Amino acid sequence: MRGDGDGWVVSANGAAYWGRHGAAGLLLRAPRPDGSAAVLLQHRAPWSHQGGTWGLPGGARDSHETPEQAAMREAHEEAGLPADALTVRTTVVTAEVSGWTYTTVIADAEKLLDTVPNRESAELRWVAEDEVTELPLHPGFAASWDRLRSLAASIPLGVIREI
Repeated sequence: MRGDGDGWVVSANGAAYWGRHGAAGLLLRAPRPDGSAAVLLQHRAPWSHQGGTWGLPGGARDSHETPEQAAMREAHEEAGLPADALTVRTTVVTAEVSGWTYTTVIADAEKLLDTVPNRESAELRWVAEDEVTELPLHPGFAASWDRLRSLAASIPLGVIREI
């Protein structure tokens, strides 16, 4: 389904960024059997922008969406993740160029969830945090990974549910 956010924004230096209203992605963490954190990564389809690299499920924000709403929608579209199984912990703007922003939403799941890739994903994989940099990462994600990992480490891994 195409939203009103689909489209490229071109910066003053000619670089193109996806998302007319910015973009958002989901950094989803879940505990591995040993209790350490794993993150869900998307191997981008070869035909996509920066295809063949690994990054976060995410994409263009529509004009009516918050970054959290966009990240959750994209995670459902690209990985089949149900929003009710995820708990948003925080958000961080990880890229900003000429008014365009990419916001990473950090969320937790109680367990390693099953995923259903769509055509934008060559593969979805739960990856131990220590192994993320062993993959060929999307340049934007690579540039923000150390910052995201440090921020995520300051948030105890776990899902807080209201009773």
